[in-house]
Amino acid sequence: MSDYASVPFSVLDLAPVPEGAEAGTAFSHSLELAKLAEKLGYHRYWLAEHHNMSGIASAATSVLIGYLAANTTTLHLGSGGIMLPNHSPLVIAEQFGTLETLFPGRIDLGLGRAPGGDHRTMAALRRHMNSELDSFPEDVSELINWFDASENASAVHPVPGYGLRIPVWLLGSSLYSAQLAAKLGLPFAFASHFAPDMLFQALQLYRSNFVPSKHLEKPYAMVCINIIAADSNRDAEFLFTSMQQAFVKLRRGETGKLPQPIQNIANFWSPAEQYGVQQALSMSLVGDKAKVRHGLLSLLRETQADEIMVNGQIFDNQARLHSFELAMEVKASLE
Repeated sequence: MSDYASVPFSVLDLAPVPEGAEAGTAFSHSLELAKLAEKLGYHRYWLAEHHNMSGIASAATSVLIGYLAANTTTLHLGSGGIMLPNHSPLVIAEQFGTLETLFPGRIDLGLGRAPGGDHRTMAALRRHMNSELDSFPEDVSELINWFDASENASAVHPVPGYGLRIPVWLLGSSLYSAQLAAKLGLPFAFASHFAPDMLFQALQLYRSNFVPSKHLEKPYAMVCINIIAADSNRDAEFLFTSMQQAFVKLRRGETGKLPQPIQNIANFWSPAEQYGVQQALSMSLVGDKAKVRHGLLSLLRETQADEIMVNGQIFDNQARLHSFELAMEVKASLE
């Protein structure tokens, strides 16, 4: 039997801003969680780039990575991800080169192809999106060439950044990044915590088409899921209603802060909304340790994931910290 307890667990943090709080509170909560993650043995801690969303405070992703890295000691920190279409590759190389120089061997650069916001936000970021022009593969290659100090690197070099061999990951919720990660021989992370539909197809495509590279000899796939763990199933299901409400509101075009949990979610959504949210959040393990353990074993058997990344947006910070504690206790019990 496989030793699933040896599969690394990591943290995805969107720096959620609870109703009634501001971004500073989210940053304090992120630092508490990062310190706990380091203490508990989580392998890495990634922050996600989103823009124009009052409930997510990690827009300046590299800045927040630096804040958490400066206040931890060994934790591996990175982006899950930087939305590369929003940025000049040179700026990202310089930012992450700076982070790697300050915190050697502790920085990952996870890259996504989605904008992380709407078209008005894209315009405000000073980027001009053209559906007929996709420079993502070239931009990724440019970053890798800089970090590798490759002969193919452009004459303009990021300082710091050039030759620092910062690990680059590709992130995705469809097949595109799976194919590109396989072609470039890079590690791949799938965002099944909010878009699970193509998970198994993407994993199969990535593994079957993987080309070994100097960065990676064999495929390495990380699967991101939601874990909302509590001392009872009822408590966990109550905590989960915050995420469920947030997803319904997003589909209604109502962006806002992370809502307080409610007792009866059935009164909040329509049948169609319920169906959509349950599909989007189907890769969520919600319950006590026994229920989460059962779900994790099934997931690991089905995906053969090399690493699990845990997302858990919970309104109450102490309940959030406890959920990540319980998740690591479950991991230790796996066989």
